[in-house]
Amino acid sequence: MMKKYGYVWLLLVWAVTASAQQTGRQQTIDKVVAVVDKEVITFSDLVFSVQQYAMQNKLDPKSSDVQSQVLDGMINDKLILAQALEDSVIVTEDEITDRLDRQLNMLVQRVGSKEKLEEMYGMPIARVKRDFQYREMIRKQLLVEKVQQTRNASLAVSRREVEEFFEQYRDSIPKVPTEYELSHIYIQPKPDSAVTHAALRRALGLIDSVKAGTDFGDLAKRYSIDPGSAAQGGDLGWVRRGSFVKEFEEATFTLKEKEISKPVKTQFGYHVIQLMERRGESVHPRHILLPIEQSQANDDSTIALLNRIRIRPDAKTSFAVLAKKYSEDNDTKDIGGDLGKVAVDQIDAAYVDVVKSAAPREITEPKKLTVGSKYGYHIIYVRSVVPEHMININDDYHRLEQLALQVKSTTHYQQWVEEMRKTIYWEKKL
Repeated sequence: MMKKYGYVWLLLVWAVTASAQQTGRQQTIDKVVAVVDKEVITFSDLVFSVQQYAMQNKLDPKSSDVQSQVLDGMINDKLILAQALEDSVIVTEDEITDRLDRQLNMLVQRVGSKEKLEEMYGMPIARVKRDFQYREMIRKQLLVEKVQQTRNASLAVSRREVEEFFEQYRDSIPKVPTEYELSHIYIQPKPDSAVTHAALRRALGLIDSVKAGTDFGDLAKRYSIDPGSAAQGGDLGWVRRGSFVKEFEEATFTLKEKEISKPVKTQFGYHVIQLMERRGESVHPRHILLPIEQSQANDDSTIALLNRIRIRPDAKTSFAVLAKKYSEDNDTKDIGGDLGKVAVDQIDAAYVDVVKSAAPREITEPKKLTVGSKYGYHIIYVRSVVPEHMININDDYHRLEQLALQVKSTTHYQQWVEEMRKTIYWEKKL
């Protein structure tokens, strides 16, 4: 529901860079513009980073000052990465998969559809998730973040520091926008048992056909709904652990070569999996994905349930209690569906009018919410509304505390980077 653009532009850079690097390999070797420890920064890396930085900040990408500033920032990131490797910071495959899924879901929302995103990348999303280049970039990003988080964990600001910050910057701090304290309950429509059983029977029928001699790849081309692999006969290529959802991965890694799985149910439908090859911790599977079709009746029953929940909160049964019982948003259900205090400009355009038109302590009508390839319905509880106002230390102390901490963190970061520049090898080659 909330706008979160944190890594979206970076993924766009990666998509373009990957294409550019492929073209570059066909034409000439990319020039190295900087070396940091064992990492290099190429000219194409710099060009694309400059373009994105200039676009976001409305600057001239041809400016030598902009180029120098961006290159310094890239060198700093590489220094932190070198420190992360020296400190033996670990990032798991599950962490990489989770971050990549979140970033791709945000990007799908940003560009409008999965199809548009796949066109942008020039490959199916399923392949992007398995691509080593993308996963390695995510790994390095997480390593840098973990080192920064570790260093910032002990930072804090005192009441006096906050007050001094407020006195120094009060005239330059913008107004606090209208904010809403929100909670929600999210539920996904569930297909009825008859539909589920029908999909299971189709999967079992395909397994029987393969055992009877029908080519697996031909069946995948005819029946699979996976846009990333159907045209290739269900071929998913070579992958490592952490590339698939849990149910699919567990089934795949227990198969022997050439063995066919029983039907495997995931959030996407029923899969029939065949393991083609195995090399250590890497596998080469193919699959047929059959949908578990949703009907309007499933949607209607979900909407009806949410409408019944809407009228139940009272002194005895709060919205938070109902969220813990019914909500399927794993990120918020255990905290009563709490979405926190959200500024009006951070609410997704699809829901901002619904929230703005609701009175304080009102629960909105069910609204469809699409997240990546899935969707559900949610109701939003507007717990309170704080009108736009000039920032003040009594009402906005926490906000001022965070701003003061950011300034302090920036100062410590700059000092830290300067120390690393003295101890870790780096060199500009421009």
